[in-house]
Amino acid sequence: MLNLIINELINRGITENNIILINFDNPTYNNVENTRELDLLVKDLIKDTDSKIYFFFDEIQNVDEWEKSITGYKLIYNCDIFITGSNSKLLSGELATHLTGRYIEIKMKPFSYNEYLEYKHENNIESSSFDEYLKYCGMPIVLSLDKDYKLGYLRDLFNSILTSDIIMRYNIRDPGILLRLVTFILDNVGKNFSANSIIEYLKKNNLKISRKTIYNYLKYLENACFIYKVQRKDLEGKRILKLNEKYYVVDHGFCQAIDGRNESNIIRTLENIVFIELLTREWDIKIGKIGKFEIDFICQKFDKIIYIQVAYSLDNKETRKREFRPLLEVKDNFPKYIISYNDNVDFSRD
Repeated sequence: MLNLIINELINRGITENNIILINFDNPTYNNVENTRELDLLVKDLIKDTDSKIYFFFDEIQNVDEWEKSITGYKLIYNCDIFITGSNSKLLSGELATHLTGRYIEIKMKPFSYNEYLEYKHENNIESSSFDEYLKYCGMPIVLSLDKDYKLGYLRDLFNSILTSDIIMRYNIRDPGILLRLVTFILDNVGKNFSANSIIEYLKKNNLKISRKTIYNYLKYLENACFIYKVQRKDLEGKRILKLNEKYYVVDHGFCQAIDGRNESNIIRTLENIVFIELLTREWDIKIGKIGKFEIDFICQKFDKIIYIQVAYSLDNKETRKREFRPLLEVKDNFPKYIISYNDNVDFSRD
């Protein structure tokens, strides 16, 4: 991302002397451990620059009290500043505390299907079917790997997230229970479940865990941007329901890597893909409840609302009846969609 921004600046005529890139994973900067050493480095790098400066600090969390310097540079220099940080050490909540609102956050997510197609086209990579995306996900580096290595990379990435962003960060004493919990979530993406259902699942594996610990672990996974919780909304009572939320994973490839069932459990995978796409398009998303029926997604953006059902196939008359019924119960004129795996078949009505 930083390289894309730098290339754009150069294309706009900004000279490379005015672009300062420091990657703190680079051994060149191993001696820069605190804000004082960072200030000395920056002062030396910009000594011959007399116009606007563009600072790029990659993995800024490696510098102790980095926020003091970053805040100071905006005061004393004519500059724009771009920083990145691993979510194991620098999450958006902490960023808000450090910079007190003086920033714009760019949230990085795996490729959507459109971005996946664009990447394949630009890099002249054959085989760009939706089935491949369905199985392997949208993690950029996975797309460049041979199929024999894709799932292995995803498993390594999964283990890295669990170890760095959760186990080490929160000092988890029993990683085995955390792994079982994550496995349960991946197997129940898009399903309603409660803390009690997780407790019962773990009991079957002779594991005991408190309700409080379950909620803590779920929050840790959310903080690491690995899962997203979606609340349920009662459309008749206009209130948020606090029971049986649903969870979705940041990339469906992790489900394939861990339990290998993206194609056999295809409705789970499709629903997860639609959810992440809606999230990328910056919709506020809820699960809808109307009477005894449920709507997969209620999406709101300012004064716009859309309703979405996700289905594998609408070929069967009974399936169409089941999927259309909740949407027909909603008595308003906002758009209502059913997204299915059917190809070139339109079952639209009302």
